[in-house]
Parts: sequence; structure tokens; C-alpha cells
Amino acid sequence: MAQNKSANKNKKKTTDFSSYVKMMWKVFAGLLIFIVIFFFGLSMGWLGFMPSFEELENPNSNLVSEVYSADGEILGYIGIQNRSNVQHSELPKYLIDALIATEDVRFFRHSGVDFKSLFRVLGKTILSGDKGSGGGSTLSQQLAKNLFPRERKSKVGLVYSKLKEWVVAIKLERNYTKDEILTMYLNTVDFGSNAFGIKTASKTFFNKLPSELKIEEAAVLIGMLKAPSAYSPVRKTERSRERRNVVLQQMNKYDFIPDAEIEALLKKPLDISRYNPQSHDEGIATYFREYIRNYMKEWGKTHKKQNGDPYDVHKDGLKIYTTIDYRMQRNAEEAVREHFKILQKQFFEHTKGYASAPFTGISKDEVNKFYIQAMKGSERYHNMQQEGYSEKEIRDEFDKKVEMRVFTWQGSRDTVMSPWDSLRYYKHFLNTAMVSIEPQTGHVKVYIGGINYKYFKYDNAMLGRRQVGSTFKPFVYASAMKENELSPCFSLPNIPVTFENYDDWTPKNSNTAREGEMITLKWALANSVNYISANLMKNYTTPNSVISLVRKMGIKSPIPAVPSICLGTSDLSVMEMAQAMATFANKGTHIEPVFITKITDNKGVVLDITETKSNVALDQETSYMVLDLMKGVVESGTGGRLRYVYGLRSIIAGKTGTTDNNSDGWFIGINPRLATAVWTGGEVRSIHFRSTALGQGASMALPVYGLFMKKCESDNTLKFYQGDFFKPDIMNIEMDCSKYLEEINTDYSTQSRKTISSEYEKNW
Repeated sequence: MAQNKSANKNKKKTTDFSSYVKMMWKVFAGLLIFIVIFFFGLSMGWLGFMPSFEELENPNSNLVSEVYSADGEILGYIGIQNRSNVQHSELPKYLIDALIATEDVRFFRHSGVDFKSLFRVLGKTILSGDKGSGGGSTLSQQLAKNLFPRERKSKVGLVYSKLKEWVVAIKLERNYTKDEILTMYLNTVDFGSNAFGIKTASKTFFNKLPSELKIEEAAVLIGMLKAPSAYSPVRKTERSRERRNVVLQQMNKYDFIPDAEIEALLKKPLDISRYNPQSHDEGIATYFREYIRNYMKEWGKTHKKQNGDPYDVHKDGLKIYTTIDYRMQRNAEEAVREHFKILQKQFFEHTKGYASAPFTGISKDEVNKFYIQAMKGSERYHNMQQEGYSEKEIRDEFDKKVEMRVFTWQGSRDTVMSPWDSLRYYKHFLNTAMVSIEPQTGHVKVYIGGINYKYFKYDNAMLGRRQVGSTFKPFVYASAMKENELSPCFSLPNIPVTFENYDDWTPKNSNTAREGEMITLKWALANSVNYISANLMKNYTTPNSVISLVRKMGIKSPIPAVPSICLGTSDLSVMEMAQAMATFANKGTHIEPVFITKITDNKGVVLDITETKSNVALDQETSYMVLDLMKGVVESGTGGRLRYVYGLRSIIAGKTGTTDNNSDGWFIGINPRLATAVWTGGEVRSIHFRSTALGQGASMALPVYGLFMKKCESDNTLKFYQGDFFKPDIMNIEMDCSKYLEEINTDYSTQSRKTISSEYEKNW
């Protein structure tokens, strides 16, 4: 009986254990099925967003568009995030080694999720509380997080996101090679300082391409991945150096750096002298880049992707190849800085003590109107207006002193002043614009729209129109010479000319040099004689003829058909003047300015190629003679300081220009391979020097050109052209003045050599 009870009891225990085992297997099987279904549902997107295969193939990483110079340098980036991709072949091996050694040493031995690392984290970090044991995320998981960021912030949400990253990481491992995953990771990671991706980070912190990085520089960048702000080499230099050394030691630990080299590397100082933050407001060719950005926004509206969506210059990673020469642009910007540091100091001193400074010749009420207009055009005003502030409240805020950073030619400076005072401060600054064009191609090689894009957004090169003064005279001469076959040796009396049909308008010369004498056209243009320009306009051409000519040369701004245009009373842009002057150097053929040569997508597929547009504006012979006239400006006229001050050796045809009250200073410089227009002046015409010696074009604008050309001539990499202008094979007009005078003296009846009109013979 006792044995039966014991047997039954053992049988019951066996049955209970068997049931328990079965129940455990059921739970395990259920859990396994749940996990399988959960991960299957997760991968299918049933439990929330999961990237499709197409999205894995083409992740939306908001690539910036890259703007390249003609000589292969990156001018800058256009985009929401400063992100630019590289290929794996562009990454040095030690950069990859540093990443592997620091972030995921088992990268080549797992398939997206490293369970050995997970168990290590579970055992040491969670159970033992060892926070220094490291994390368990693989590079593939980190890439998944970079490509498809976590949406939820709660603890449950974070666990869910972590599991989703596992799935995405495994998908990435199945669809990409290990090298591709490493490259994608380095292309998507944030390095701080508005630098996304290794290419932008290399450019930002060391002004290099990734392939040019030294091993210690690569270690700095990899070290920043742990916390970009905490290990910034700019803001946290010592912490960054320490973190760099940790990376180098990890590389040594895993045999990526031999023991013989590690000590020397650890002792190297952290060099941040080439720190170059990538901002749309800073860097080289900023005004040009803004022009390109606006152009590409319009271009995108008419150019579609394969899926029918328009291209977005801010997100699609386009590559824009421009005509700008990086070296010339750098030389031009340096020339502006050098000259304006002196010019602006002169202007501050010149206007000091005047109640209406920097304005001249206008009332206090008019001055106040300028400041009110400037206030209403400011971002601060618009923001306050949108927030519902009244005009009085806005004005009161503009009178309150606040901390701000202002522009100076010695660098940005922190100060305390009211927004109203800052408006007044910025009105004191003279500004500039400069455009250089290659005559034979129309390629824009230099583009400067102002002195500093960050503080002065207005583009004076393209948008600004200012009175051009005497720089317009070559067009008047060209029209008269073409219509009458006049030689540069042709002479006219240097006496006043009156336009009776225009209220007896009689222009005056700026000085009395050789007044009352017969002077050649070449001497007249070299010395900018107004009497001769007026004579040509009255007796040898017409306003309509001149306007017709400049229209063919690319000038589209309104020009009134009145005689006064012979002295340059028209308002034209620097871009218009540069392209028109380039026409003379291109044998009279005008080519529309070209800014972009081609546009490709982020994989290099060509999307657009620029075609040049040209037209014949002037015959070759007249073009050559006008250039010969303008060479006299540099050799013996108002542009002479290019030789005796700046020591320029190149062949240059030039023309200075100064408008009434010295409001606008111009210089035109034409080299056989480069036509340049420079303008300098205040924001409005009432801001100017009171002295012609300081405010003339030869003092305000010519030095920029002189310094620019001096730098170009001394730049051996440019191989700047030293030859002369073309000369037509057949010249029907005599340019040797001694022979020309002999010809005139023997034949006064030649209709192509007009003599002085009867009116001038009488006055003479």
C-alpha cells in the first residue's frame, strides 16, 4: 500500500514535471513565434515606418549641392545640411582603421548585430554597472539610426527604435558590402560646426579633402563622433587632443599603428590653424554662390528627375561646375580687402565731424528717411511686425542698446549699440563690385558683389545700377569711328560744344589741359576730355546709334536717347559693363556671360550643359582701334598709375570713370584674355567723398584692379597672358599718326576723314 502511494506520488511528480516542461516549451515556442512574427511585422512595416528596399538603395540624406570652380576647387555648398558624399576610394586606409578600432572592432565579423558585444554590454554595463565598457551598437546600426532617425523618445519607444535599427542594420548588410556601409556611415555622420559627412568635416576643420588627411587629423575627426560638441578641436582643444590620443591608442591596440610610431603621434600638437567653417555667408565667392543658388532654384523647376519630381538644389546633391577661376577670385577678394582697409579709413576720417555724415548735400529730413527705409528693410523690423508690434514699439526697440557683432575691416567685433545706431554705422561703409570675363568664351572668371556678403547682402555686380561716367565714352568713340571711318589720330578742337535742341546744354571739361588746341582722339580718350565726346556725339554719331551699338554688346538697362549719355549719365550694372567691354577684345563679337558649364546629379550623370550665345556687334577694325585708344589711358592718361604704382607688365586697355560729386568711381581694364569692370561707391549717391582727389575712379576703383592684376601676374600657376590684342590682317584706316597727317594734308576731300564742320571752323 505504501509502495503504491509512493509510486503514485512519483508518477504525479513526473506528470507535473512533464506538464511543466511542456508548458515551458509552449511558452518558449510562443515567444519564439512572437519574436519571429514581431520582427517579420517590423521588417514589413506593419508596426510603423520601415524603409523599403528602394529607400535603402537611395536613402534621403539631404545632400548639399557642390559648387566647383573652373580649376577644380570647391567654392562652396548649397543645401539644408552641409553634407557632401565621398566614394570609398577617396578614404585613406588609416581613417577606416581609426573608425573600426574605435567604434566597432568586430565590424568585419558580424552581420549587422553583434551579439557578443550585446552580451558584453548586458553583463558589464547593466549587471555590473561598468559604464566604461562601451556600447553594443555596430556601425551598421549607427548607420541605420543616421539614415532613419528615431521618432520616439520614451523608454519603450527607444527599445522599439533599437529593435527597428537591428532590422535595418541586417537589411543594410544584405544589400551593401562592408566597404559601402563604412562609406555611407562616414557620409552621414554629424561632426558639428554644421559639417555633415567626412568630406565636409575634413574641409571644415583642416581645409583638406579626406584623402589628404594626416593620420593624427583623421584620429581627431573619428574621436569627435562620440560627442561632436564635447570634443570639438576648436572649442575644446585639450579634450579633443586627449580624445584623439585615445583613438590612436585604440589603433595601436589593434595593430593598425606599430609600436614604433605611436609615441611620436601621441606627442603631436593639435593644429586647428586651417579651421574653415563652411557657411553660405562665408568663404570664397559668396555673392557668386548666392547668384548660383537662385539660378539653380529656377533651373530645378524646369528640370525633372525620373520620377517626375523637380530637382532641389538644397537636397539632391547636384554638382555645379562654374566658370569662376578660384585663383583669380581669391586674388580679387584679397585686392578688395587690401585697398578697402585704406580707402574706408580715409572715408571715416574724411566725413568725421560732419553732422549729416556720411551723407552730403541733403537735408536732415532726407537723411532720416534713408535710415527709416533701412530700418523697414531689416530682418529685425519684419520679425517684430509679424509678431504684432506697433510702429512705435518697433521704433522704441530700435533705440535700445543690445549686444551685437558688427563688421570691421579688422574682423567682426562684438560691441553694444542700438539697432538704430548700427544702421547709421553701416551707412558709412563704401562698397564695391567687380566682374572679370574671358572675352573669347564669355566665361565669368571673377565675381564680387560687395565687400562682405554676411553683412552686406545686396549684390552690386548683378542687381546694382550706377552712373558709369566716362567709362561709357569708348562706346561713343566706337560708334563715331565706325560710322565715319575715323582714325585714332583724327583731331578735333578742344573747345566747348553746345546742344541747342537740349536747352543749350554745354558740357565742361574737368580741367583746362590743352584747351583751345587740336587734339587727337587717342589723347582725348586717354585724358577723358568731355569736349571731344560731346563733339563726336553732336557731329559724328547720334544717341540712338550709340544705344543700338551697346544693345548688341549686351547692355539691356534703360538708356535715354539724349546727348548727355556721351558723358556716361546712364545707370548700368557692373556685369553689363564687363561683358560689353569684353566685346572689344573678342574682335567685336559679343558673347553672353556664362556662369555654369555643366550640371550633374550626385552620381555624375550630366543633366545640363551650357551653350554659348553670341552675335557680331562691331567690326574687327573698329574694335581694334578702340582698344588702341584705351591703351593710351594706361600708357599716358588717367590710368597711368597701373604702370608707375603697381608695376603691371601686361598689355592693358583701360578707362577710368568718375560721376558728379564723386558718387561713383569706375575702372575698366581689358587684357587680351580678361575684361574687368570695377565699381566703388556708397550705398546711395549722396554718400561720397567731397574731394575729387580721393573720390575719382582712379583713386577708388583703379587700385582694386591694380592689386588684382599684380597678384595675377605674379601667380605662376595662372600663366597670365602677356601678349597683345589681335590685329586684323587688313587695316583700311591708318593708325600711325605721322603717316595719317601726311595723308590728311594731301587729300582733304576724303569723305571717310571728316574735317571740322563750318561751325567749328568759324569758332576756331
